[in-house]
Amino acid sequence: MPAALDRAGADSKAWVRFWVLSGHLVARRPRRRLTRSGLRPHRLLWGSAYNLLHRNLWKRQFQMAEERAQRRLAAIMAADVAGYSRLMEHDEAGTLAALKSRRREILQPAVSKHHGRIVKLMGDGVLVEFGSAVNAVACAVELQEKMAASNTTVPEDRWIVLRIGINLGDVMVEGSDLYGDGVNIAARLETLADPGSVVVSRTVFNHVRGKVKLGFDDLGDQQLKNISEPVRIYRLRPDGEAAMARPALALPDKPSIAVLPFDNLSGDPDQEYFADGMVEEMITALSRMRWLFVIARNSSFAYKGRAVDVKRIGRELGVRYVLEGSVRKAGNKVRIAGQLIDAATGAHLWADKFDGRLDDIFDLQDQVTASVVGAIAPRLEQAEIERAKHKPTENLDAYDHYLRGLGVVNRMSREANDEALRRFNKAIELDPDFTLAYARAAHAYLYRKINGWMVDRAQEVVDAARLARRAVQLGRDDAVALTYGGHVLAYVVGDLDDGVAFVERALDLNSNLATAWAFSGWMKMCLGDPDTAIKQVLTAMRLSPFDSGLFLWQSITALAHLCADRYDDATTWTDKALRDQPDHGFALRVAAASHALAGRTTEAHNAITHLLQVDPHLRLSNLGDVMSPLQPADRAKYMEGLRKAGLPE
Repeated sequence: MPAALDRAGADSKAWVRFWVLSGHLVARRPRRRLTRSGLRPHRLLWGSAYNLLHRNLWKRQFQMAEERAQRRLAAIMAADVAGYSRLMEHDEAGTLAALKSRRREILQPAVSKHHGRIVKLMGDGVLVEFGSAVNAVACAVELQEKMAASNTTVPEDRWIVLRIGINLGDVMVEGSDLYGDGVNIAARLETLADPGSVVVSRTVFNHVRGKVKLGFDDLGDQQLKNISEPVRIYRLRPDGEAAMARPALALPDKPSIAVLPFDNLSGDPDQEYFADGMVEEMITALSRMRWLFVIARNSSFAYKGRAVDVKRIGRELGVRYVLEGSVRKAGNKVRIAGQLIDAATGAHLWADKFDGRLDDIFDLQDQVTASVVGAIAPRLEQAEIERAKHKPTENLDAYDHYLRGLGVVNRMSREANDEALRRFNKAIELDPDFTLAYARAAHAYLYRKINGWMVDRAQEVVDAARLARRAVQLGRDDAVALTYGGHVLAYVVGDLDDGVAFVERALDLNSNLATAWAFSGWMKMCLGDPDTAIKQVLTAMRLSPFDSGLFLWQSITALAHLCADRYDDATTWTDKALRDQPDHGFALRVAAASHALAGRTTEAHNAITHLLQVDPHLRLSNLGDVMSPLQPADRAKYMEGLRKAGLPE
């Protein structure tokens, strides 16, 4: 019997091998029976083997299909070496050896410690997957700390410094590799990170806040390459002090309010610009009331997308009242809901909703504004409320283009600036008397000059002058139009006298307009009054402590101190500006000149080296293309400082 079983088993195995290789159901008959039932052993064994093999093959096919389609939520960290090409050009073998050493001694242990998985290495880059956003952030912080420590033993020009981006999102798994927008966004964030820093997406921020002892700087919405929707990003501050979590500011001596971004309840992300535009109009209307202290739009919008306690907002912005709400737009119908909160106690003072059609949108805004004002000061004269009402245009299509332009203009990129200018010009085409569209279009040319984006400088200066003149002509009683038009006339066109006059009138009309205070301060500095300039820019910072243009205002303050021969104070302010915008040319120029005039040769040279990396074509001879129109003595001092720092002629 055992021999028969052996022969039958061998015969069955041979059949299985034959079936697998040929795909045919043909086999040699065995010569003996095994059981009383008449079943031959090869039938028993073949049936079992066939069923098992068939079942396993189908199971494997299903597993492969599932693996190809598998998705999961993951925290993705993308990192690369800043200046890697320069390092390789300087010492290819040494750089490669150092990089391998850092991977072995720092990267791999840190990833393992925080339960991550290295997906792949790509030259100087690495892609790492984590099951937790908290672990990903903790690993990134540890990496930056240990990489910085390892650089202390080598010359500065040989430092290996990482840039890191982290995103939490859905990824597609294929084998050991990962694909999809979850990965792509992390890679794009890495390119936005400064050397030695960590940048995270909003999804990561929302998951880790309150769970890690880290601060965050809100860098706003950014349009990432090949990603359709803007992504809000944050920069980590390992010291735990966030730019949006500063010490409490003292309350002003009059009623104070911040209007937070309203939630967009339309169910369409493309309508975000409309909700933001509604809030901007309300802020403008409230700020026209002299007895109110109103926080500027750029600072109140620093809280967009964040769940922050109202009491904390009140402390950080230094206001007594906070207005929040929502906007729902469906077809031609609009609903605006709002609630006013006492920031000191958290008590709700007023809440209401307003329904209407798009044709009534300005009336709805006026109703919200009047209700808020009535809740703050019931005895306010009606005449004051009427002065706050101001319809920017009767043409709703023009207004839509204007709001869309506002939605992209603050992204500070050439593409965004071009799109904003196109939108503002379209609004002007639809309504030739649209004051604010002229003002914003003119200011788009100012950004083009500041950033060196002008193509035909002479013609663009003419276009800017035409738009600015029309803005101040139509907007004799519009503080925003006067501010932007006056700034363009002073900086782009070179008409400082008219610029000063228009901005001063804007401040007479609206003492809450932070940009007017900042631009007025800049003009005072250009006129040779640096101390007044500093006071006015500080007023702007109080009205908008989280402004997206804060680095520019800090640079103006620094230049005013330079003009007053206070070089240490000047570099203190440039340090603040460069902390947020390391490649800001204005701040680098002031830093270089101030250090040189103070006799700090090394610091001056370092600033100039960085400046020329940012703007390789800058020379003393073409400095006038970007320089403020200073008084002759101040201009000579500034240029002498840059010459001493090493800026080529």
